[in-house]
Amino acid sequence: MHHFNKKSIQAHFNHAALSYDEAAVLQKTVAKHLQERLELTTIKPKTILDIGAGTGILTKKIIHQYPKAKIIAMDLSKQMLNQAQQKFIKKSFVNKIKSIFKPARLSLVCADASQIPLNDKSVDLIVSNLMLQWCDDLDTVLAEFRRVLKPEALLMVTSLGPDTLKELRKAWAEVDNEEHVNTFIDMHDFGDALIRNGFGQPVMDVENFTLTYQKPIGALKDLKAIGATSAAISRKKGLTGKQNFTAMLEAYEKQRTNDFIPATFEVMHGHAWASQEIVKGPNRNRSGVYEISLDDFGKAPSKP
Repeated sequence: MHHFNKKSIQAHFNHAALSYDEAAVLQKTVAKHLQERLELTTIKPKTILDIGAGTGILTKKIIHQYPKAKIIAMDLSKQMLNQAQQKFIKKSFVNKIKSIFKPARLSLVCADASQIPLNDKSVDLIVSNLMLQWCDDLDTVLAEFRRVLKPEALLMVTSLGPDTLKELRKAWAEVDNEEHVNTFIDMHDFGDALIRNGFGQPVMDVENFTLTYQKPIGALKDLKAIGATSAAISRKKGLTGKQNFTAMLEAYEKQRTNDFIPATFEVMHGHAWASQEIVKGPNRNRSGVYEISLDDFGKAPSKP
């Protein structure tokens, strides 16, 4: 399994920010499914943390679903948050939420999921959409989730499972024996990690999505556009690297089905409740936090 370099991931997602929404077909679909699952709960959270919020795809849905809650959108990438901010200050969005959005505060937080700048037991609900697969130390991140959640608060997440990009992995396997595509954690191990870090009653299930492309390079371009090449795919430079890359594209081409190139994504859905035990940890300061109030909506976005 790859070890992820946070600075590299941050740089790739910063670079991908402008192209992200156009290519994030899967992220939008999965965010909708996550929201639909939230609608089945009866919780009334006052403070919600969206971790790995990116350009605000899920955050926007959460604002509409819980208009009275304080919502914190957190991401490692400042450029992603800049895109989210521009989305939230559009007049069309402001007009929709002005009458219902109270206490009229949305916080954008640029921070690492393993060091959340929030106090212990300060959050009623954590949501995270397709971010956890990029976390090198899942236990540390889940322990942070548990630290900031109130006892019996809800965690609802999605992440990528081990069958993700199996076609691309198979194509590379025909070229060399190196690991080019990350193998993500499976559903059962994820559930065990939740229990290990102070969560009870975890419920896990899996959805499989197959995106289709005209050519193999189309799948890779989409991955690049959403920043996923930062950690999931390694590509050596130089002549040998180019030759191997071409050979991989030819191998991928052989997997064409019904005149399309498939790219499978295994999406894990999971939710669990924070246990009642007191989790001790340091209260984080709020450096790196910048907030938007309704008074700021309509103004030009400030640089974080």
